[in-house]
Order: sequence, then C-alpha cells, then structure tokens
Amino acid sequence: MRLLHTSDWHLGRAFHRVNMLGAQAEFIGHLVSVAREREVDAVVVSGDVYDRAVPPLAAVELFDDALHRLAGLGVPTVMISGNHDSARRLGVGAGLIDRAGIHLRTDPSAAGTPVVLRDAFGDVAFYGLPYLEPALVKDEFGVEKAGHESVLAAAVDRVRADLATRAEGTRSVVLAHAFVTGGEVSDSERDITVGGVASVPAGVFDGVDYVALGHLHGCQTITERVRYSGSPLPYSFSEADHRKSMWLIDLAGDGSLTAERVDCPVPRALARIRGPLEDLLADPGLARHEEAWVEATLTDAVRPADPMARLMERFPHTLSLAFDPARSPEDPDVTYARRLEGRDDQEIAEDFVMHVRGAGADEHERGVLRDAFDAVRADETVREVAR
Repeated sequence: MRLLHTSDWHLGRAFHRVNMLGAQAEFIGHLVSVAREREVDAVVVSGDVYDRAVPPLAAVELFDDALHRLAGLGVPTVMISGNHDSARRLGVGAGLIDRAGIHLRTDPSAAGTPVVLRDAFGDVAFYGLPYLEPALVKDEFGVEKAGHESVLAAAVDRVRADLATRAEGTRSVVLAHAFVTGGEVSDSERDITVGGVASVPAGVFDGVDYVALGHLHGCQTITERVRYSGSPLPYSFSEADHRKSMWLIDLAGDGSLTAERVDCPVPRALARIRGPLEDLLADPGLARHEEAWVEATLTDAVRPADPMARLMERFPHTLSLAFDPARSPEDPDVTYARRLEGRDDQEIAEDFVMHVRGAGADEHERGVLRDAFDAVRADETVREVAR
C-alpha cells in the first residue's frame, strides 16, 4: 500500500506580513497531483490542518476545496486534529464526510477504532490519534497523572488491543500529533510541553508498522518506522535550511517499508543575514539573497538611520529586522539571556524561587508549579476552542 504522509498545513497562517494562502493553494494542487501521478492508495494528514481554532473564511474555503479534490480522486484520506486545530470544529460532519472517503479523526475516545483499507495483501488499519492535551484527556484514558507520555501510551495501548482482535497479518498505521524524543524543533511550532515533559519516547509506538507524525515542522526520521513529514511551507526563518517535502511510503505485505521524500513547491527562498548594515549592503556574496525573503540582524554598535528602508533597496523582500549589537560577556543583559537560553517555563520558575529566597523548590513545590502550568495550558486550550 502506497501512502502519502503530510502534516502541519496551517491553513490561514501568514509568514510575517506575507499572506500565504496562494502558496498553500499551490501546495494543495501539488498534493493532489502527486497522489494521482504516483498512484497513491491513501493520504494521511497528521494534524494542524488550520493555524488556529477559528480559522478565517478563506482558509476554510481552501480546506473545502482540498477535500473535494481528494474525494474526486477516489483516494482515501485520513486526517487528525492537531494542537492548533479545534477538534470539535474540524470534526463537524465527519460521519457524512466519511462516506466520501475522507476520514476525520478528532475524538480521543475513538483512538482504538481504525479506518480499515485493503490491498492485495490484506487489511491495513489506520488509527488516528488527535492531539491529546493531557489535562483534558487523562480521565478518558484512565491515567493518574496528566502527561504527554502517559496519555499517548494509553492511546497506543488501545491501538494494540484492537490490533490483537484482527486477522493475522493486518498491518497498522498510526497518525499522531506530538513531540517525539529526537525530533528537532523550529520557532514556528506552538509549544506543547505540559507536565514538565517536553517529549515522548519513540518506543511508545513499538509494534506499529508506520507512525505518521505531525507537529514538528522539519521533515525528519526518528526511526525507520517513525517519521515527521514536516510542514509543506516555511512558517519561520528558523526553517531557512529546511527542505520542505512529504513522505511517500510503500508498505509491503510483510510490513516492511520503503520511504521516499517528495519535494513541495517553494514560493520563495529564505535567507538569514547578519552583520553591520554597511557590510550587508556592500557584500557581493549576498547577491544570491536579493530575491529571497530576508531576516536581517544588524550588529552595529549604534542603531543606524532608516535601516529597513536602506536594506529594502538591495533586499526588497526583507520581512524581519532585528538588532544585536556586540556586547561584552559581562553585560547584564547578555548574562541574563544566557541564563534563560534553552530553559523551559518550569525551570525558569524554579530559578526564580531560588533567587527570591536563596533556597530551591522542594519536590512538593515543584509539583505545585507543574500543576499550575498544566492548569494554565489547559485553560488556554479550552478558551481557544470555545471562541
């Protein structure tokens, strides 16, 4: 069975001030063409279809067009909701749409109920695990403590339990939207760290023939059977070095697989340039970036006059301008920034406790802080979906 794995469309999202709907429409056309020309048997979309819970009308219309075109091909499509989507909104009409071969999986309680497709070698069961907000689904999965690993492990246990009831040789595909250990992040992913645990081990999915992941925007291989497709378009300058693509997976009758990357259309190259303004304007080596979307970081000791206007004379598609003047290592701002670098909210809060009273938080206090961050995150999710 040949699968086309994609995720993180983020329909309705802009790139800085650039409207990306045109580029997103071009990607949808590309997706449909690849599915037709490469004789794909199923398309899987692993979450973050939209960029926010209440997407703009133009994004909804583009999604509607995508559904009609995929259904028109007669290629079954399995989709899950991600942390940017409203699961309830995305899942409206799922029962009716299911009849057209578009299978929306947005309900955590259905984690163990697969979409079953068939090829010459037998059944392939597709299990859709929508984004699981631990604080909201821990009761559904009967876990004592909210955490990404515990709820995802419980969901995959339901997958294994269902697989055990199926005919011998049934192959399995799991769609999940999560941060799996070993994945590389970029600036454009919304943080889904909850309970002090930023990621879950790939071993959670042991026994599954293929795991189609979403959430991280870089295409990457965690293990041979666990992969991120990444986003089809860049959504931050931290993705300047990404090769945007989809995975074409051939799943053989014995469960073995081969994987091929299929490139996505690039609307415009990204470039990150850094240095004093006059150097950036004069450096002949930067000529290759003159038609790119540019993020410029100026290192001048004194902020120059009209820097954006001057940059745009040479780089007309400059979208982001930052200032980072050279400072001595003893500068208090540098020291503070270095202290915060790479630290999560929990660690920063614990540092604050140490700073204020001269003694670190004990285990009980760390638990209180962790519960507070969980409660805030869950409340934000509920309020966003309710809008």
